[in-house]
Amino acid sequence: MKASELRSKDATELAKELESLLKAQFNLRMQRATQQLSNTSQLGKVRRDIARVRTVMAEKAGK
Repeated sequence: MKASELRSKDATELAKELESLLKAQFNLRMQRATQQLSNTSQLGKVRRDIARVRTVMAEKAGK
């Protein structure tokens, strides 16, 4: 997911995206804890996506 894609969304869509990413992060953490996660790089990707969404939300709130 790119920041330019996120900037085209409105606040409610960003909130929904953030919620789904946080759920995905939780699921990945649980899979890692139970040693069912084979591709651990997914955790970093989700964390960066969450940061991107929060950054765009902060940009829009500042305007």
